[in-house]
Amino acid sequence: MDPIYVTGHRNPDTDSIVAAMAYAALRNAVGDREYEAACLGHVSDETQLVLDRFGFQPPKRIHNMYTQVHDLDFDTPPLLSAAVTVGRAWKMLMDQKNINAVPVTNEDGTLYGMLSREDVASYNMEQVTTGVLEDVPLFNVLSVLEGKILNAAGENIDSLRGEVTIALPQQRENLLFRSADSIVLCGYQPDMIRRALEMNVNCLVVCQAELPEELRELETTTCIISTPYDAYRAARLIFQSTPVGRICATEQIICFHLEDRVDEVREQVLKYRYPCYPILDENEKVSGVLTRYHLLRPRRKRVVLVDHNEASQSVPGLEEAEILEIIDHHRLADIQTTNPIYVRNEPVGSTNTIIAGMFQDRGLMPSEKMAGMMAAAILSDTVMFKSPTCTERDVRTAERMARIANISLEELGREIFSVSGDHRNAEDLLFSDYKEFHIAGHNLAVAQVTCVDSPAMLERKD
Repeated sequence: MDPIYVTGHRNPDTDSIVAAMAYAALRNAVGDREYEAACLGHVSDETQLVLDRFGFQPPKRIHNMYTQVHDLDFDTPPLLSAAVTVGRAWKMLMDQKNINAVPVTNEDGTLYGMLSREDVASYNMEQVTTGVLEDVPLFNVLSVLEGKILNAAGENIDSLRGEVTIALPQQRENLLFRSADSIVLCGYQPDMIRRALEMNVNCLVVCQAELPEELRELETTTCIISTPYDAYRAARLIFQSTPVGRICATEQIICFHLEDRVDEVREQVLKYRYPCYPILDENEKVSGVLTRYHLLRPRRKRVVLVDHNEASQSVPGLEEAEILEIIDHHRLADIQTTNPIYVRNEPVGSTNTIIAGMFQDRGLMPSEKMAGMMAAAILSDTVMFKSPTCTERDVRTAERMARIANISLEELGREIFSVSGDHRNAEDLLFSDYKEFHIAGHNLAVAQVTCVDSPAMLERKD
């Protein structure tokens, strides 16, 4: 199941980070295991102190919510080695009825080429015309013919080549094989077998017959193979021993990566109109294949927004995601959804105050560590209850969380606000808790720095 990301705003403060973690923990605790906390920016020193104080790691950082290739239900057919026979590849293509082409890979899993049904058909038609087998590994020939080597000469060669010929009656001299550069197929035809061995043809394939002992003992460089197939079928099968690496397409292949955006992929697909496209991961290894069909109904990423409801403060690509819920304590802004969603917006000083109420609604007590972190987030967002947005409910909730965590709010508050900004440059200070707003056609931003020693911070005003 794809995760449902619970995320606060960009440049997140402590309330935003903890709210995402607390709500994900709440949903997971009641059985909704796909909820996962995430953050959109750098974790501030204050937030890191709170996380370390209660033994938590920062949430996963995500950079966008654009629909990407890995969100599509693309096909994952078996991958072929370049050394696999055409016969085996064709069987795989027949088994994969919905696949027009399969990826051919190198030993390390990277893309070598693409093999389509058209490639196999073109190769077969070419062999009908030429009738020549080009340097095919002996193991491949034995595999497709279900063959067995009958003489010592055959054990000393590794590949076969030559014009494939079915032996005809000896009285038709003009139709006999004439060159040693031949692969001769015959049945129980002692005269033909003797002729082939004396000419030292490249290979003799004995079809559905035993090789007489006196012929087996002849001195020859010919590789002798027996097969259970008749000569006609063996003549067709032997060409399927060619490695697919020789016939697959290896140039001008359009590839996509798992992280590519679907809207950009769609433009490429409409431009080139190939039947399918290989998909590569971050290591350039093949992950699957993509067709136009997969672009019809892409799976959108799912997200729950906490501590904000302004598109400009949220994750890039939010317009392509499916928003499931909004939990916030700010003004209602500009986010639009295609379906009705659950919205919980309350006039309190901290999002964690709302989420603590949601724990209560579900009859669930947060763990000691989670309760301690939620208390810290309320203290942070209400500036130790001194913010004009602070309510009595924030105070009562923070006190309850502190009792669960067995901590002192006063000591925790001093610890949180003792984090100094002296070591941070001006840009970090200005953009660590920074929010953009679009109001009445105007763009504006508000940034804030919370500190204990205001005079020392104001000395850096210039």
